Amino acid sequence: MIKLYVALQMLQTRRDEEGASAVEYGLLVAAIAAIVVAIVFLLGDVVTEVFQDTCDSVQAEAATTAQC
Repeated sequence: MIKLYVALQMLQTRRDEEGASAVEYGLLVAAIAAIVVAIVFLLGDVVTEVFQDTCDSVQAEAATTAQC
């Protein structure tokens, strides 16, 4: 009888661990998504400024070397 009880408890524990791993994966995905969003918001202005500076440099160089 005790062996049956222990076997059932082991099966229940295994099921509980599988559910916990799904929750852990969900938390991991949520954490990664939060980090990506934070990086985009923090570096968004910097990236925009770099592209704008590059665009301005190209336009200025094109204006000085243009031939008519």
